[in-house]
Amino acid sequence: MHTPNLAKLAGRSLVALKSYVQQAVCSPSRTSMLTSRRPDRTRVYDLESYWRDVGGNFTTLPQYFLERGYRTIGTGKIFHPGAASNNDDRAYSWTHQAYFHAYLQHYKTKALAWRAVNKSEADAYPLPDTQVKDHAVEVLANLTKGAWPEENFFLAVGFHKPHLPFIFPEEYLEYYPEGSVVLPPHQSAPKNMPAVAWTEYGELLGYEDQTPLGTGAIGSVLPAADVLALRRAYYAAVSYMDGLVGEVVDALDASPFAKNTVVAFWGDHGWQLGEHGEWAKHTNFELATRAPVMIAVPGLTDGGVTTSQFTELLDVFPTVVEAALGEPMAACPPGEASRKVDTCTEGTSLLPLATRPDTPVKRAAFSQYPRYEAYKIMGYSVVTALDGDQVRFTKWCRFHNNVVDWDTCAGTELYNHTRDVEENFNVAGDAPESVLAPLLKMVQEYAAGHA
Repeated sequence: MHTPNLAKLAGRSLVALKSYVQQAVCSPSRTSMLTSRRPDRTRVYDLESYWRDVGGNFTTLPQYFLERGYRTIGTGKIFHPGAASNNDDRAYSWTHQAYFHAYLQHYKTKALAWRAVNKSEADAYPLPDTQVKDHAVEVLANLTKGAWPEENFFLAVGFHKPHLPFIFPEEYLEYYPEGSVVLPPHQSAPKNMPAVAWTEYGELLGYEDQTPLGTGAIGSVLPAADVLALRRAYYAAVSYMDGLVGEVVDALDASPFAKNTVVAFWGDHGWQLGEHGEWAKHTNFELATRAPVMIAVPGLTDGGVTTSQFTELLDVFPTVVEAALGEPMAACPPGEASRKVDTCTEGTSLLPLATRPDTPVKRAAFSQYPRYEAYKIMGYSVVTALDGDQVRFTKWCRFHNNVVDWDTCAGTELYNHTRDVEENFNVAGDAPESVLAPLLKMVQEYAAGHA
């Protein structure tokens, strides 16, 4: 994909190539990252629950800096908006409870899953992410002028794209000529996959232009022309977002703060684009759970550092705190005791990887996903190294009142990433107990809060 600005930022950042989200959907993932707690502690598994109501009064990343004298400024999608964050957690996380969202919502519709906007329309009705970018650049200009009394600032800029619907300025299609985009190599579900692992991608099929084209059932695929168009649109939306990131980072670089400002870039989940016939996120597969993380620390990562060690999205909070403030965060106590502590981390600072990128900071990365009404089943998933190979193991078991019944399960998955990076073959049925037992123990320890 055409992402020159992200490549430029990567050239001065610690780039975590194997960073995994804790649940592959917006609010649970963002809540986990912004509180540095795993979903079983936040108790946020959906798009409505507010962690302070259902999990605990956990300190957030911007709140941590606000309480230390920083001016905290939020714009765009940082927390999942609405009920899931009690309106962006304004009462706790942002200076004067102020927050900016795009005020023009000209493109809000469920008619089309993607759309390329011509220049005249984009000029007359700026896209929401363009409005967010403009506000962020304006904030940096005001900070440069000394418009506010605080000496230090925490600026969070959240772009919606490349989230559905894929809406972007039409010029970004030029980077992806028709014919240059290809179908995914495997459009059938993984062999021996348990049905519980699948999502019928209602997020995509909820758009009126997509509803007649598919059912979302296992083994079904969207028409080839639609798959190609959606993939092309997604790529263009990524390139649009890349351009916005570039403008914000350029504004920072032109300011007096460039040499002493930590920059963290992250995404809240991956995205499936027709691989295995699957779309969007809502699974425990690699393409849904793996997401980008880059952290630029002036004087430490200037030449760019890349690591392939396992990392998790909830590691961003303690990493940014240590990088900006020079202080380690206190580790949370294990299990349910974590919910009684307002300020702590269930993650790990990634700063050691900046100087020792080949030395592990953790043995594995964990994700989870609920299934069915009232979350009657939870899939716990781990990526780790086993006998020299990298593997993904997932166990789907009964989950009720936040308790896992490991004796009542709906499926087991094991993918050998060293031999099968695309997760085309679930080999759990052929694996000996000597392989499965230690992996099951890992996810059980994770579920108990001892990962």
